[in-house]
Amino acid sequence: MNAEPQQRSFTAGADPTTGARPKSAARGGGLSRPLLGIAGLLVLLALWWLGTDVLAAPGSFARRFSPASAFASLGGLLLHSDLPIHVYVSLQRIFIGLGFALAIGVPLGLAVGTFGALEAATTPAFQFLRMISPLSWMPLAVMVFGVGDRPIYFLLAFAAVWPILLSTAAGVRQLDPRWLLLARSLAATRWEMLSRVILPGVTGHILTGVRLAIGILWIVLVPCEMLGVSAGLGYFILDTRDRLAYSELMAMVLLIGVLGFALDALARALCRRWA
Repeated sequence: MNAEPQQRSFTAGADPTTGARPKSAARGGGLSRPLLGIAGLLVLLALWWLGTDVLAAPGSFARRFSPASAFASLGGLLLHSDLPIHVYVSLQRIFIGLGFALAIGVPLGLAVGTFGALEAATTPAFQFLRMISPLSWMPLAVMVFGVGDRPIYFLLAFAAVWPILLSTAAGVRQLDPRWLLLARSLAATRWEMLSRVILPGVTGHILTGVRLAIGILWIVLVPCEMLGVSAGLGYFILDTRDRLAYSELMAMVLLIGVLGFALDALARALCRRWA
């Protein structure tokens, strides 16, 4: 008779009827997640300030990368230079490369996830290619496509296609077979099956692949833009290095982090909206 009370254990602040902890406690003592995130960013900023302004010796090289000079240079670059043009060019390359990756990865992922024989035949090759760093293709891309935007588009598409392809294929394999049986019982055509059942069913997986792809693209973009182009964030970083403008160099690093964070936030919002 006493078995059930003995099996139920309680923790501080738990619901006495269910034993569950309040959501506020599970999320960190009632503090909201945005406040915790801001606190983490402030800690990172404090460590940056300590490393360049407090612990560094007066007149040392590290003081040239201090947050105060970086923020001042960033404001000046955004207001009184052609930096916004470079940002626009880089974002344009990101979205074009992502578009190519979607155009290739989604159809291939649907085919690989649908046909078991195709999956068995392509998985080793895809895994082999996926493990090759996109940056290792840079010399070949320049030799084949020449100098300019085309090798950058190739490298970005190559980097982004794998998470999209694999996520799409995984989504197809995880579809509920009853959906497909119901569609067949209603005499759905192949196009209706694809547009009304399969694509809506794998949208969440595709968006997850897109989010992973954006993170990879943003990392690969900067070195790709050092391939002899005359615009872009990677080009601007080389320019600040050649001019020995260290505060502007640090401002560019800061801007790249902010833009990458914004792109990831946009991808997460799309996942929550459409998944």
